[in-house]
Amino acid sequence: MTAGAEFLAARDFLIAHRADYEAARRGFRWPRPETFNWALDYFDAMATGNDRLALWIVTDQGHETKITFAEMSRRSNQVANWLRGLGIRRGDRILLMLGNAAPLWEIMLAAMKLGAVLIPSTTVLTPGDIKDRIARGGARAVVAAAGDAGKFADLPASFLRIAVGGAAPGWLAYDDAYGASPAFTPDGPSRADDPILFYFTSGTTAKAKLVVHTHISYPIGHLSTLYWLGLMPGDVHLNISSPGWAKHAWSCFFTPWIAGATVFIHAAAKFVAQDTLSVIERCGVTTLCAPPTVWRMLVQHDLASYKTKLRDLLGAGEPLNPEVIDFVRKAWGITIRDGYGQTETTATVGNSPGQMVKPGSMGRPLPGYDVRLLDPEGREAGEGEVCLALDPRPVGIMPGYGDDPANTERLMEGGYYRTGDVAARDKDGYLTFIGRSDDVFKASDYRISPFEIESALIEHDAVAEAAVVPSPDPIRLAVPKGFVFLAPGWAPERSTALAIFKHSRATLAPYKRIRRLQFGELPKTISGKIRRVELRQAEMGRKSETRNAAEFWEEEFPELD
Repeated sequence: MTAGAEFLAARDFLIAHRADYEAARRGFRWPRPETFNWALDYFDAMATGNDRLALWIVTDQGHETKITFAEMSRRSNQVANWLRGLGIRRGDRILLMLGNAAPLWEIMLAAMKLGAVLIPSTTVLTPGDIKDRIARGGARAVVAAAGDAGKFADLPASFLRIAVGGAAPGWLAYDDAYGASPAFTPDGPSRADDPILFYFTSGTTAKAKLVVHTHISYPIGHLSTLYWLGLMPGDVHLNISSPGWAKHAWSCFFTPWIAGATVFIHAAAKFVAQDTLSVIERCGVTTLCAPPTVWRMLVQHDLASYKTKLRDLLGAGEPLNPEVIDFVRKAWGITIRDGYGQTETTATVGNSPGQMVKPGSMGRPLPGYDVRLLDPEGREAGEGEVCLALDPRPVGIMPGYGDDPANTERLMEGGYYRTGDVAARDKDGYLTFIGRSDDVFKASDYRISPFEIESALIEHDAVAEAAVVPSPDPIRLAVPKGFVFLAPGWAPERSTALAIFKHSRATLAPYKRIRRLQFGELPKTISGKIRRVELRQAEMGRKSETRNAAEFWEEEFPELD
């Protein structure tokens, strides 16, 4: 059996058992070819004569781009031949900094066909971020929107520069690629362990890490993501995430095309819930995946008034609070299915189609992954660090960090990949996310999960976003403090703080109650994740008796007693 046929057989097995979790877990085996090129061995074979839509982009001005699988195969061949003519060879690194435009998908396939390595990057990078990625990633070429060319002006001219969507002085025009031959011949086989992607993490707790993925770790590894998403041939799949981050590759590139589904993109300068809902309804989107922030914006509207073709709804990025799930279920009759994974892995835990969804749970281990919860001494426990067994090693785990072998070795020691996340497992095998191992803290000798308290806070109408960290206390050592970004119409004043303190008392056990509140903006990474580490460091670095602006302490409110 060829590598492409083996991959296709594994895919078809998971689709056939999409609603039979036990059979999928029991019968699935990772394909482990020695050589494999997903773009050539799978995509091109699937795309031959295939006139179904591979990519459908709708802009906020109503403009549409539609590209079939056959056209995408041909275009990516042209881009690969053009890049080869410019001197790009197997192993060369290309920084890719584009928004949701068709060339992004063409280049992803073209680079894979060449055996080049892509460094996907968000368009909101600063010149300093770009310099770091080029230096640490060893980029030989850059592909960016013409409008972003100025961000590269002060960088050395030692790398090739290609502009998309217009002209830029000193840059090559990407449109010239469409004049190249549509017939591509690879220079040889692609080894399974050859790199194809360098992803920089968003840096929620430290400097961005350089994650390496190979010709099989993401292309084959996302079979587990396929099972979680539940995509099927012919689906129209909308995943709301930004290019440059791993989730975009998960659900806007590999997984939909593994399923033979259409990648649907609503390319808007700014997310507007009503506009996205209207597009979902008009274009017949069948599956939708979105981060919690988007879901919380969507539920502010009358979802039931939109007559959609949606079959599967998913949440990813951070855990979704049960109240939002209940709201959507009542409006559309569909339960949002949460899932879990990292840039370093594919989807490892999830609520798969047809299975019971428990409120607050991120689901059960997905096919191909053996998930253990280990305590600090390395023993299995009902609550502990989420660890992935490496014997046998799941295909979807990264080989390591490109510039930090010591950290790679530390995370892989003892026969497990250690995620740094903490979860609890119930009697049915469902896992519930508790937090990052360095976010969980003790207060009055109780272990506190920030996520659980944040989920309760967000239920209050005044709270748009929340983050919880320990605040120094002379008696309890630390108490839970909530940093809150207020919803429109609420002021950062005493009456608002009182309302939130009352809500905390009504919904949380006494040891989990918020004891302090501070209103204001929340620090975030460029991918939009809250940097609790920044809040925690600032909080622990101050004296326990000091007060900040717009800060309120529970003991200031005698009416709470």
